[in-house]
Amino acid sequence: MRLQDKKALVTGASRGIGKAIAGRFIAEGAEVWGIGTKEPEGLAERISEAKGKLHWICADLGDLAQVEELVENLIKDTGGFDVLVNNAGITRDNLSFRMNLSDFQKVLDVNLSSPFIIARTVGRAMIRQRRGSIINMASVVGIHGNGGQANYAAAKAGVIGFTKSLAQESAPRGVRVNAIAPGFIATDMTSAMTEDAKEKTLALIPLKRMGTPDDIAAAALFLASDESAYITGQVITVDGGMFM
Repeated sequence: MRLQDKKALVTGASRGIGKAIAGRFIAEGAEVWGIGTKEPEGLAERISEAKGKLHWICADLGDLAQVEELVENLIKDTGGFDVLVNNAGITRDNLSFRMNLSDFQKVLDVNLSSPFIIARTVGRAMIRQRRGSIINMASVVGIHGNGGQANYAAAKAGVIGFTKSLAQESAPRGVRVNAIAPGFIATDMTSAMTEDAKEKTLALIPLKRMGTPDDIAAAALFLASDESAYITGQVITVDGGMFM
């Protein structure tokens, strides 16, 4: 029970990676507040088995005007969080020359601006209590780029820079800030790929398999727990060796 009696806020918890992280945290003793566009299916059983708690908030984190107020109210209700996982994200893929500004900006709003607002708000309370772990979801695309994803790559690169900067600012107050950079993970985002594209991508992965949301949840659990007490400002790549 590595997160016993800890309070965690997880965004994008409706499905995929966020849902796996919320379930893993609950199983390890945490009380979780999940934010997503719809309530996740299948978590109730895991909560019952682990005797944990889940509080669900349905919200669109692309609406930046409401994000800060939403999180401030959560902090007032809870007294603050021990762990924050900024996981919510979207894609609007297209070649840069064909991408309209609206699709570019929307991806930046959800994947970069919203995590900044949430981390800033939650981080203030963590600094006051002089402890906490903030985990931002980046991507290998934010490190290496990817054709057709200029908006997503820019946002995730921004998440990495923001993570390192916030880590430097927060460390003297006992707050750790790290990022996870997933590679090719089996989620709804990757399910839209053609079989040919999947096969070509798998050929680049030394471990010869796609990652799973549970692979990312395991890394998040490590960064959320006291086992990583001396780790901050880092980007942990979970990609099966794809970009070693």
